[in-house]
Amino acid sequence: MAKLTIKDLSVSGKRVFVRVDYNVPMEEKDGQMVINDDTRIKETLPTLDWLVKNGAKVILTAHLGRPKGKKEPSMSLRPVAAKLAELAGRPVAFVDDCIGEKVEKTVAAMKPGDIVLLENVRYYNEEEANDPAFAENLAKVADLYVNDAFGAAHRAHASTEGVARLVAKRGGKCAAGLLMERELKFLGDELDKPARPFVVILGGAKVSDKIKVIDRLLEKADSIMIGGAMAYTFRLAQGHQVGKSLVEADKVDVAKSALAKAKVKGVKFFLPVDDVVATPVKTDKLDKKGKPVIEWQNPQPNASLDCPPGAAGLDVGPKTVKLYAEEIAKAKTILWNGPMGIFEDKRFAAGTFGVAQAVAEATQHSGAKSIIGGGDSVKAINKAKLGDQVTFMSTGGGASLEFLEGAELPGVAALTDK
Repeated sequence: MAKLTIKDLSVSGKRVFVRVDYNVPMEEKDGQMVINDDTRIKETLPTLDWLVKNGAKVILTAHLGRPKGKKEPSMSLRPVAAKLAELAGRPVAFVDDCIGEKVEKTVAAMKPGDIVLLENVRYYNEEEANDPAFAENLAKVADLYVNDAFGAAHRAHASTEGVARLVAKRGGKCAAGLLMERELKFLGDELDKPARPFVVILGGAKVSDKIKVIDRLLEKADSIMIGGAMAYTFRLAQGHQVGKSLVEADKVDVAKSALAKAKVKGVKFFLPVDDVVATPVKTDKLDKKGKPVIEWQNPQPNASLDCPPGAAGLDVGPKTVKLYAEEIAKAKTILWNGPMGIFEDKRFAAGTFGVAQAVAEATQHSGAKSIIGGGDSVKAINKAKLGDQVTFMSTGGGASLEFLEGAELPGVAALTDK
């Protein structure tokens, strides 16, 4: 069902509570937290510009990281306020809390066109618990509610769902921001009735993460191409040797069922015909999560559908890239979610970048509509410097997947119907 957007609102002089996704990557440099990638902040500028030009008092709320209810200084949104002011070319006030007297006084002093950013909403555990009293406190400064944080719309939290319900109960309207509107348009409308051929590229580690998406897209796609570690669960289902590759042995039946459904539906189902393999060697180092770091040694192309016993598949090979690129070139609509391999390591990036190049060429030369479904796929496209050559890149990782599965997102459901 279509939802109201900010263009349906009368915002002049109103306090507009806007949920944004400012969960940006940061690192410490010389004792200061520095933003590594400001894409998510830039993406909200069209919504903020529209609200400011139309005389709204803009109150922004967001989360950053997982402070687990503690006021963790490294997860403060203060640096985001400074970056937003720089990008927007106008002052942005910052309040070092998201509820309470300080917030209420600051908002009371606002003039039309002012912007205020509140502190990290996850400094309170009540945010993720969608606590009614906490939502009530957040909603005290809201006449209207806008959600422009698609990446957080799959969570029923106080700032994504609770506040919207309270504003609506009081007779206020709840609308999608311009970024949210684009997400719903491309991941929803454009894929409901795609121009054909409709080609789907799915990668990533686990079949279990994508099986609902595969199942739903088998109803619509003309062809589906599989890459990443999930390809090895399909290979196992076909009776091939997978060596040390990451597989979900308990999902073999699921893979077999997807292959059978593709056959019945007449959907072309592509699996890699070659790959790049390497030998895993455990080290004494631990990663950020405390798990042993594995070094990949002796990377080499493998033309067989069977993986050598001591090796793991880490990228699709050149024959697969050529095969996939030929199919992508025929597409009128392309959906890509998930990389073809461990593209962060340049030894295993050629497959992902080759597919990215094919998607960009189909978009630029054949007029295909290309939709990149968030998360690592967007990182990969940007790393290949092709972000400006595709039609749309989603800002949501988990939210994109759930939406593609056909799930109702709480943050979208809470918005006012047109």
